[in-house]
This record gives sequence, C-alpha cells and structure tokens, in this order.
Amino acid sequence: MLKKIKHLSYLLPLVATAITVQAKPLTLERIFDDPSLAGKAPVQLKFSPDGSRVTYLQGKSDDYNRYDLWEYNLKDNKNRILVDSAKLFSGPENLSDEEKARRERQRIFGKGILEYKWSKDGKALLFPLNGDLYYYELGAGKSRKLTDTEAFETDARFSPKGNFVSFVREQNLYALNLKSGKEIQLSKDGGGVIKNAMAEFVAQEEMGRMTGYWWSGDESKIAFTRIDESPVKEAIRNEIYADEVKLFNQRYPFTGTNNVKIQLGVVKLDNQKTDWVDLGKDEDIYIARAKWLEDDKTLSYQWQNRSQHNLELRFYNSETAEQKVALTETSDSWINLHFDLQFLKDKKHFVWASERNGFKHLYLYRTNGKLVRQITDGDWVVDSLKGIDEKKGIVYFAGRKDTPLESQLYSVPLFKKGDIKRITEQGAYHNVVMAKDSKTFIDNSSSVNKPNSAALRKVNGEFVTWLEQNKLDENHPLTPYLADLAEPEYGTLTADDGQVMHYRLFKPATVNDGKKHPVLVNVYGGPHAQRVTNSWRSKNLYFQYMAQQGYVVFQLDNRGSYNRGKKFEDAIYKHLGVVEVADQIKGVEFLRTLDYVDPQRIGIYGHSYGGYMALMTMFKAGDYFQAGVSGAPVTDWALYDTHYTERYLGHPDTNAKGYVDSAVFPYADGLKGPLMIYHGMADDNVLFTHSTKLFKQLQDNEKQFEMMTYPGSKHSLRGKKVQTHLHQTITNFFNRHFDVE
Repeated sequence: MLKKIKHLSYLLPLVATAITVQAKPLTLERIFDDPSLAGKAPVQLKFSPDGSRVTYLQGKSDDYNRYDLWEYNLKDNKNRILVDSAKLFSGPENLSDEEKARRERQRIFGKGILEYKWSKDGKALLFPLNGDLYYYELGAGKSRKLTDTEAFETDARFSPKGNFVSFVREQNLYALNLKSGKEIQLSKDGGGVIKNAMAEFVAQEEMGRMTGYWWSGDESKIAFTRIDESPVKEAIRNEIYADEVKLFNQRYPFTGTNNVKIQLGVVKLDNQKTDWVDLGKDEDIYIARAKWLEDDKTLSYQWQNRSQHNLELRFYNSETAEQKVALTETSDSWINLHFDLQFLKDKKHFVWASERNGFKHLYLYRTNGKLVRQITDGDWVVDSLKGIDEKKGIVYFAGRKDTPLESQLYSVPLFKKGDIKRITEQGAYHNVVMAKDSKTFIDNSSSVNKPNSAALRKVNGEFVTWLEQNKLDENHPLTPYLADLAEPEYGTLTADDGQVMHYRLFKPATVNDGKKHPVLVNVYGGPHAQRVTNSWRSKNLYFQYMAQQGYVVFQLDNRGSYNRGKKFEDAIYKHLGVVEVADQIKGVEFLRTLDYVDPQRIGIYGHSYGGYMALMTMFKAGDYFQAGVSGAPVTDWALYDTHYTERYLGHPDTNAKGYVDSAVFPYADGLKGPLMIYHGMADDNVLFTHSTKLFKQLQDNEKQFEMMTYPGSKHSLRGKKVQTHLHQTITNFFNRHFDVE
C-alpha cells in the first residue's frame, strides 16, 4: 500500500502555491473558457493489450472540447500524441441524427476523437471521426480510413481476435475483413422501424446499454438484437433552433405505452444465417445485457420483465438452441441493472453482483446456476467489479466500505473466506482501470478541490509512475485561483425514518463577519445519482464562485439517491417528490440553526430531476425556499419514458394516483417566491413540452415566473457560450431577488 508520505506529497505544492501566488478572482467567464481549469485531465484511459502503454483522450489546450488520441509509453515514460484529430479532419462534423442522439445518451460532447478501441494484438487502434472509421497502426504511426461512404458507420469495434472490424450502417450489422478488405453484411432488413444491432432509446438512456451486438470469442458468430419500433407511439417533436424549427416524428415510449418489439438472434459469419432465441411468450420485456461464456457457444442474456421486479440470467446454447435460467433476482420495488458479470476462464464459474441482501455485493456461482459463496458482505455497496486474478484467487472491486463519499479499490479472496483489503489511499475518489493480467492498475483519482490525476500502480497500491500528474504548480490553470477555493464541510443529518443522509457545505470566506448570508441549495435528489462526494467535478467551480460572492452553498443527498443501499433508494417507490422534499426541508431546518445563514434568503437550484425537485420544493415548501431555479424539469411523469418511470412509479394502470400526486401541477398554486425555469429547446430526453405545459398552468393560475430558453440545446445544454450564459442567468436571478450586489 502507498505510504502516507507519498499520499501527502501531491498536496504540498498546493499549500506552497497558495502562499506565494496572488489569487485571481474567479469569474463565470473563466470557468468555462480555455484552457480548462481542470488542467490535463485525461479521459477514456485504457491499457494496451500487452500492458506496455496507456492510451487516453485529451482536449487541446486552446479548445478543451476537441479531443486527440494520446499515449503514455511505459518503456520510455513519455506522453505523446498519437493522432491529432485536426490533421485528419478540422471542419464541422457532419453526423447523422442517430449518432447525435447516441452521443447525447452517452453524455459525450465535443469534437475530434471521442471514442476508440484497441485490437487484441495491441498493434492497432480503431476510432470514428466525422461518420467514417479510421485504423491507426502503431508500427506505421499513421491512420488510414477504413470506410469512406455517404452513410454513417457507428458502434465500431474489433472482433475478439482482431481479424474483423464490425459496425452498424443504415440500421444493419456489418463485418469488415481487415486482410481482404471485404465487407460482410450480416443483416438485411434494417431500415425504417427495423433496427438491427442497435440499442433502442430506453436501452441507451435508462439501461446504460449502448450497443445491440456481441461477438463470440472465436469470431464465428455475433449475437444481436433486432428491434421493431412500430408498436411505439409516434410523437411529433419540435427542435427549435435560432433560425429554424425542425419537426421530428420520433417514436417515444411514453410511460404506460408500448415499447419496441425485441428479438435476439445469433448470426454466423460463414453463411450469414441467423438463429433466433426463444425469449418466451411474454413479448413485453427488456433485454438488458448479453455476454458470451468462455466456451464460445453459450450466450448469456439478462431478461427483465416490464415491471422490473424480476431479472433472469439465461444461458442459450447456440449449437443446440437449448436454454436454462442460471439465476433469478426478484424485488418488491425494482431491480437495479449492472455490468458486474464475469465468466472465469476455467469455464466452471462466474462472478455476479446482487442487491438481494439490501446492498450490492459480489457472489460466486457455478455455470450450472449453483451458488458457491457470497464474496463480499456488509452495510455498504460494491460499485463495480474491476478484475479477477484466477491464478491467485483474488477479486478486485471498487466499493464504499470505508465511506460512501469515496470510491476505493479493494481486494478479496475469490474461492474462500478472507479479509477485504483496501488498496487505494483514503482522502481521494478513485476511478480505477485494471490491467488484464491484474498486476497493475491505472489510478485516476481526484478530491473535491483537486482535479484528476492518473498514476500507474502495482496491484498492492505501490506507486510506479505518473501517467498524468496534473500537478497544481505555477503552470496549472487552476493555480491562480487556489488560494480562494473554500474547503467544503461534510456532515450528516437524520431522515424521518432514522436513515443517515450526507451533506456538503461550501462557506464564504466572510462567514465569520457577523452577517447573515444567503444560501443556494443545489439539488438533484433523484435515483442513480450522488452529489455529495469527495471528488472533482467542474460544477464545483460554480459553487466556489457563488461562495466567493457571499453565498453559502448546500448539497444534501436525500433518500432515493444512490450508493447507500436499496432501503435508502426504495423510500421513493410509487410516490416521487414526497420523501425527497421532506429531506430537503430537513436540510433547511439544519441551515436555520447556523448563525451565519439568513433564513429568509434560502434559494434552491437543480437540473433534470433536480429541476423537478426545485419545482416541488417551491410549490410544496415555500416557507423554506424563498426563490428557485428549475432546469430542464420533468413536470409530468406521464410524459417520460417507460423503463425509467415505471421502475419507480409502477405502471400508470396500477398506480394512477401515484402519477397524479408525483406531477408538479397539483401543487403549482403553492408557489410563493420568485421562480425561473430554463430549458433547451431541442431536448429529446426531457421534452420541452414538460416546461411549456407548466408555463401554461402558471399563466392560467396568474402566477408570475421567469424563463430562459436555449435554441438548439439538448438536455445537457452543452457548449462554452451556453454554459456561461446559463450560469450568468442563474446568478443574476438569485442576486436580484436576494439583494446581493
């Protein structure tokens, strides 16, 4: 394990800098300008197959939204650019609507190289750019186009042995033989409402499944989904831009309505013949995941029923078409999906994650479905499975055993009982990538006021070398602002049912001047999210800015949020906007006990589910929140999609009252203080209709409010200019209503 003196070493320059460098005032314009205040924060860190280098994407210093492909070579310990995206293509990218939507689902924003794949032999890399595919050979040191068509190639990857590149074009699946250059079309009927090898909307947005196809290890066949969108209700969706209005006939699965019809097939490369898997009589189901076993003939897939109360891990024999259910998960509320399934090379075992005891933990199974043992246990959660060393019998996983505020890397015996050992050092949040041989790992770590750095470490935690230190020295763009950054205070509050909630408090430097300060409560409050962590988020810079303007900034992870166990989440089941609001009121009651807080100037601000929470608190708890900003809010859960909404509220036919009570409209008359609503006018996730519907009700009720709309912006409101203007607008709103100069 890394010695403590090494852990402290990267903090020393921060202290020295704060003493010797005159701090600059942090401005909104600078927060969103170049170069990024996060410094050289690499993304998509990956080991090469032979472990000799680490590759990553990094934004340009003069445009942090344009990404290039870089490497850190472990032989000469140097970082170098492999592919300059601007040299391949520098103009505006021409992307299909399907690819634009896919990037929005992936939360990918930027230009240049945004994703890449390694070949198994470690000699080449594959990446898409401007709708075509590029093949980069390390030996040659140059890129060549694999495709050059008017159509768009998406979801590209190498086959397991590296002999093919597969991709989706015009809603069909293709494989390109790299030696011969010959393309093999593996599906024929894609087009219109039929999509082959593509993930449907709810799979991408709500299940985290961004693909619709999976190679077998021997490259002889590919499993893929075929979706028929014809049952899905077609809605006319507006996308309003500065100079035009686009109309889309989008098939959007509104809650309670039909989903796509889905099939799962296995196509053979040699003859392009497809065998279809019998999914059962119930067609109203989800295919959440798929993965081949090590025998290359057995396909596993995760079958989930519409209510999401049942999840089956099924094994399909592609040679005999026989099937069996390996295991079943059940819940009275819902089953959280995960990617933590790994089949062992011994072809006899697999590791699986489950929340069956109330917390997500790892379990060892035989491939016949028999449970061998529970690997981890306790009142804390496993984040994800990171690697398995079968020879040594060790499992590596990320989890929250020591604190829910930090993700750490741990090890635990695989086949026998033994102690769980923490490998990474506390005091930081660690995103870890394990090497395939489980001997080293990439430690991408950060803390609340320290941007990400990437180190290479041995599996025992011993430091090997920096991949990107991102040192806070005199050359770092954040350094001029360090001295004035507030160190947030962390604490806990108790909910009405006795459960513990964590909060974070950014306080202004003038907190002890005897004055009463206004408060900005930043909220998300919804499931599968956690805001109170000891990790770097660029959003923290806005909170720092507001603290420097004299605001107290408060965040509370209420019941329903993530990484605290199933009981903590289940409190919201079938009635949204109830316990979340009660918990945020608890937060305000705590704030009122602080002698530096002005109880008459407490505002709330949130985006997406946080926008919904801002509305619900302003409508239902106006005595606690005097002003609010709601961004891209859900206002009517009947307008949201099936998989997400029915997971938490159930089907509208069985919980009609829950849907009515969980919408914002029954409470709109309770609005007392000033309210601003903003929304992207091309939002294809939380449709702009959510806001326009509320605009009309507030107007009919003669309730005054403010609004800001962003032409052409989708749900995330990406872009430097948009983000700068948005945060100026939010700040000006609270300053005006709280008399802050």
